[in-house]
Amino acid sequence: MRGNRPSIVLVLAVAISAARLHAAPAEGPLRVNPDNPRYFTAGKKNADGKFVAVYLTGAHTWNNLVDMEQDDPKSPFGHTSHPFEFIPYLQQLEFHGHIFIRLWAWDSTVWDTGANGEGLGKNYLHRCSPQPWLRTGPGEALDGKPRFDLTKFDPAYFARLRERVSAANDRGIYVSVMLFEGWGLHHGNRRKTAASDGWAWRTHPFNPANNVNGLKIDGADEFSGKVHVLGNRAVNDLQAAYVRKVIDTLNDLDNVLYEVINEGGQKDWDWWVVRTVKEYEKTKRKQHAVGLTGHGTERLPDLLASPADWVSPGSADGYGEEPPAWEARHGKVSILDTDHVWGVGGSPDWVWKAFTRGHNPIFMDPYDGSVLGKPGAEEKKWAPVRQALGRTRHFKDVNLVAMAPLPDLASTGYCLADPGREYIVYLPKGGTVTVDLSAAKGDLSAEWMEAEGNESREGEPVAAGARRELKSPFAAASVVHLREAKAR
Repeated sequence: MRGNRPSIVLVLAVAISAARLHAAPAEGPLRVNPDNPRYFTAGKKNADGKFVAVYLTGAHTWNNLVDMEQDDPKSPFGHTSHPFEFIPYLQQLEFHGHIFIRLWAWDSTVWDTGANGEGLGKNYLHRCSPQPWLRTGPGEALDGKPRFDLTKFDPAYFARLRERVSAANDRGIYVSVMLFEGWGLHHGNRRKTAASDGWAWRTHPFNPANNVNGLKIDGADEFSGKVHVLGNRAVNDLQAAYVRKVIDTLNDLDNVLYEVINEGGQKDWDWWVVRTVKEYEKTKRKQHAVGLTGHGTERLPDLLASPADWVSPGSADGYGEEPPAWEARHGKVSILDTDHVWGVGGSPDWVWKAFTRGHNPIFMDPYDGSVLGKPGAEEKKWAPVRQALGRTRHFKDVNLVAMAPLPDLASTGYCLADPGREYIVYLPKGGTVTVDLSAAKGDLSAEWMEAEGNESREGEPVAAGARRELKSPFAAASVVHLREAKAR
């Protein structure tokens, strides 16, 4: 958190028991579950010999690794640096039952939020540090600070990386470690917005003016430069050395996943980074899942054809308010992120739709509002989304490995089921739903829960063997969990 303003949510989190706050360490490393590739597995097996599914959900925020200082005299935080307080952040995640985050890299030394357009927040020039490389000079970079030496890593950066991933591991929280950040160069660098043209490139460590290594970037000018591509041996060698350094720092931890780049990178380069991670980890004791995220240069067919283990589809792939059911034949886990659909957006309704369609939904969280310049307001605005994500974890002990999204089984179109044994059905408006229980035998127990609240109620047993109409005891959005009575 920035400043001294207490968070309402964090006050509640600190007040709950130590046992609640400190969960068991994460189990892993995770790999795609061969028995149901919509989910990961940590290697445990059920009594039937199938691997137990690990369902991931959680929230992440931009400055959870790299500090972002607002360079604005009207900022409520002024010009001084306010380091991100990571442990209170983890406590909020625990309070909501979240077990997954993306840990953000930020390639440039600034973020001009004017590039995000209207609606995201105030226009700030954020100063972003630390970076993976030392600023040794000689000479000044374009931001007025010493030039980078891209052959020398900054020990403070990697110590922070290690410390934060380890702290999350101790609390049972899985971390997707972002290796590169591509939105700045790919989307935000040149826009007809309040941002200045070329801001991401002018402050990028690989800009020849910002380092002592004599890099030459084909086609580069003062406004742009392509570094997330293959073909420049000197650049790619530096990138591979950085990837290996990250792996050396984190390889022994069980909660690690890797993300190649946020919303950027050419296809061949993206796939090369995936292979670089996998080939280097073959020489290590542990191997971790690697993912590719949408809203970059690749569309879903390329993501699915890639060597990645998990993907994050975007709005350009048709994953918006009504996310399609995720198919096991894809062979990859879908971590469906509001970041690649809206940027900042989503709702409890979307969370439940994504969950019952076989995705692992996560939220791009403005958190305390410090990055957007809206301290306090963002916590309350997005609290229902955070809560809904945690509510889906009510089903963490369900036999998800046996379940699949089967929209046709429920009149609402939102049903995750192991036909004949177990059904999770979402009712966006409450009321009634018709569920096809023809595959089941005997009565099914019913548990009803509010989709946006905390209340749950046991329902009357439901007779199987046909299509049954069920009525929610709640006036608003609801979820019903049906299962063989003997399974209770």
